[in-house]
Amino acid sequence: MALFIYFDYKAVQKRVKWVGAGKKDAIWTKTHERNARRVLNLMIELEGLWVKMGQYLSTRADVLPEPYINVLKQLQDSLPPRPLEEVRGTIEKELGKPMNDLFANFVLDPLATASIAQVHRATLVDGREVVVKIQHDGIKDIILEDLKNAKSLVEWIAWAEPQYNFNPMIDEWCKEAPKELDFNHEAENTKAVSSNLSRKTNCESGAVSSAVDVLIPEVIQSTDKVLILQYMDGIRLNDNDSLEAYGVDKQRLVEEITRAYAHQIYVDGFFNGDPHPGNFLVSKEPPHKPILLDFGLTKRISQSMRQALAKMFLSCAEGDHVALLSAFAEMGLKLRVDMPEQAMEIATVFFRQSTTANEAKENIKTLNDQRERNVKALQEKMKMNKKEVQRFNPVDAFPGDAIIFMRVLNLLRGLSASLNVRIVYLDIMRPFAESTLLGSMTRGPTANSQWIYDSPVNSEVESKLRNLLLELGSNKILGIQVCAYKDGKVIIDTAAGTLGKYDPRPVQPDSLFPVFSVTKGITAGMVHHLLNHTSGLHNALGDVMKSDPLLVCDWEEMLHQITKCTPETEPGSEQMYHYLSFGWLCGGIIEHASGKKLQEVLEEAIVHPLHINGELYIGIPPGVESRLAALTVDMEELEKLSGFRAGPDVPQELLSNVAQMATGLPVLFNTLNIRRAILPAANGHCSARALARYYAALGAGGAIPPPHSGGGSKPPLGSHVHTPKFPTMPSKKKKKGGSKNDVGVADKDGYTQLRTSDGSDEGSTVSAVVAGNGSGSGSSMFVDGGAKMLDAFMGVGDFSGMIHPNGKFGLGFRRYGYGAGAGEKVATTTFGHSGMGGSTGFCDVEHGLAMAVTVNKMSLGGVTRRVVRLVCEELGVPVPDEFSVAGDKGPDMVLNLAPPE
Repeated sequence: MALFIYFDYKAVQKRVKWVGAGKKDAIWTKTHERNARRVLNLMIELEGLWVKMGQYLSTRADVLPEPYINVLKQLQDSLPPRPLEEVRGTIEKELGKPMNDLFANFVLDPLATASIAQVHRATLVDGREVVVKIQHDGIKDIILEDLKNAKSLVEWIAWAEPQYNFNPMIDEWCKEAPKELDFNHEAENTKAVSSNLSRKTNCESGAVSSAVDVLIPEVIQSTDKVLILQYMDGIRLNDNDSLEAYGVDKQRLVEEITRAYAHQIYVDGFFNGDPHPGNFLVSKEPPHKPILLDFGLTKRISQSMRQALAKMFLSCAEGDHVALLSAFAEMGLKLRVDMPEQAMEIATVFFRQSTTANEAKENIKTLNDQRERNVKALQEKMKMNKKEVQRFNPVDAFPGDAIIFMRVLNLLRGLSASLNVRIVYLDIMRPFAESTLLGSMTRGPTANSQWIYDSPVNSEVESKLRNLLLELGSNKILGIQVCAYKDGKVIIDTAAGTLGKYDPRPVQPDSLFPVFSVTKGITAGMVHHLLNHTSGLHNALGDVMKSDPLLVCDWEEMLHQITKCTPETEPGSEQMYHYLSFGWLCGGIIEHASGKKLQEVLEEAIVHPLHINGELYIGIPPGVESRLAALTVDMEELEKLSGFRAGPDVPQELLSNVAQMATGLPVLFNTLNIRRAILPAANGHCSARALARYYAALGAGGAIPPPHSGGGSKPPLGSHVHTPKFPTMPSKKKKKGGSKNDVGVADKDGYTQLRTSDGSDEGSTVSAVVAGNGSGSGSSMFVDGGAKMLDAFMGVGDFSGMIHPNGKFGLGFRRYGYGAGAGEKVATTTFGHSGMGGSTGFCDVEHGLAMAVTVNKMSLGGVTRRVVRLVCEELGVPVPDEFSVAGDKGPDMVLNLAPPE
């Protein structure tokens, strides 16, 4: 039949070339009607699954020609009825009584006949008006055989045309369709959905509260093949004349149905997977409520899948690529290629505003144009020819739950098109999606035993820390990680809270937090020389952030831009915080000196030797989005900044319009472009345990600490692949060691030490180790064991002449005193770097303490300060002035100045 119809269309295609424009439409209309009738008759003859397919196609008025819709909608509820003898036999066998003992009246003509059953109106002996749903005799064997045949057909199509691989869809249908054949199952589903939609649903925003106004019939009795339900007098959705006569508001009707499904999917996680028009009625009494029928194919999804689907919806509404890729990972949808823009475009198609039947032709053209653009982009990305790209499927794994979800959305879209109304899904469904994500977060730590991640306690001080976190609660903490090493041993490894304001998943030890200027401490570990913030370029490139923030994503362009900058003060004369330019000044030197890319040096110098793969990045690679924490701002804390004046070493440009900056930065730094960019001053993404291990190694002169114990936290540190590979992406050829030139010399152990062109190193302006042991098997990060490195970090000994006298910085790191006020002597054994909003990492060499705190709720640092103070006081270690009540704060702590507690 398919071949017959195909040749009919090809013949007409040639014929219409020879007729006038006026006759073409009439010829095509007759062709569509003729072939739609052929499809209808064959489906009726084949019964079973093919009728279900016809019902689905009949709802797609947004993509199918109108004659097909008009013909195929007969399949929705008016198939030829089964003989009364068959109906009587099934009822009496299932219910165990003669018909006369069951019903005072039984209407012989069915109200509707569908693919699996037919429905008769009846009156029970007790006088109740009911409908009786009777399963067709032998239909179970037919459906199972059809599924088997359909599976074979789909497998052949996937083999012949890989881009049309519908195996996940048919696999899900094979799993779910047999459930429709058990009417006891349908009865339980009907009761559950009715209960769910009738209860009040409250959330923090108040957006969802008794928001669904629909009717569902009461279940009277059920068996495997017979279902008796309360009779509800209603109008069929395909009865347009009656809808008009009763004055039904079709726009409001479809919006209410859409709300009911949004509630079922996002709030309940239990929804009818088959919303075709035959499964709805409209009550005849004003306000003409929708009546929901037939819950045979009802799908239950887990809380995590609900959250992932809600996150996918909201990411499309917001255009948030990071959240979308994270949602894909959470739901188990795996891609073979990294194309975020195209992924967003395709996902948004499912939630786009519905179109009316009249716009079907234009809608098809728009979707085809979009598909062609995406295919072209894929072809360019993968460097394929046209034939190869046609056989390429960009999806590696597609979860069954998502398939049913998308089928429901398509059916709802078809429903709105068939009733000729336009539905804005992003507006109607949004409150329900938000309530799903916000609901579990409003409960807070006291009601949620998992608010602190379930990992063993390493020490008594960690127990006290966890009590402090519970005391501070979700009002002050969104998500947090704290890790500390004492004398090379892990004593704290705690994670708590959630990954984001709209991401209720728990923070885990391997979650990645954006840490702003904490990044400078990581960059300083790769190179440390005269860059102690005295180059006079403290405001360099500041205008770029104002005029075109996304330009900072272009690494090469920013390096070019900084070469054109002029110092504002005499280099070396004054220490002013290089809040933005620091990254490109250091990064450029690292790349030119080593002959390698900055991210390669980071891997070789720090990540591999410390075994912290996958948990410390400057610019994230594709594939780690599901572990990212999202930034937000504590607005209550932000109000305390009004009238604040910083010290002379902080550029006024950093503080100008500080409220706007503090609220705007999280939005900017949550974007995928910024997260993937190389910003060595501000774009570090790490876990607290990776950061603490880094500082523990620095504090020990570069000695690699023993394997991270962390109380058995899962997954183990270093177990992630550092750069995830997509299945089809070619593996990157590994570059050989640093090239030998006038500034970089590779030694026999695989390290590269920077040297000036005259070959000297000690006391020069460039004296640093920029590459570690790539195999991770060495015992030290540094060639010389790190003694000189510690002096350089602090700017003492041979390096004292390279820093600004009494400045807050050594060579790249902030130098901490102990609870000292301005003018007091700076300590020479404690160093680190904090970031705007509260994240920090530091080590106290004298006392053997290395500590890191990562947060995603940016505030004035009160949480971080309380955490650090508690740990230091419990261990008998002096509190660094950065975190003391009255001590001198570093320049990047200008937003971390919470008043004394």
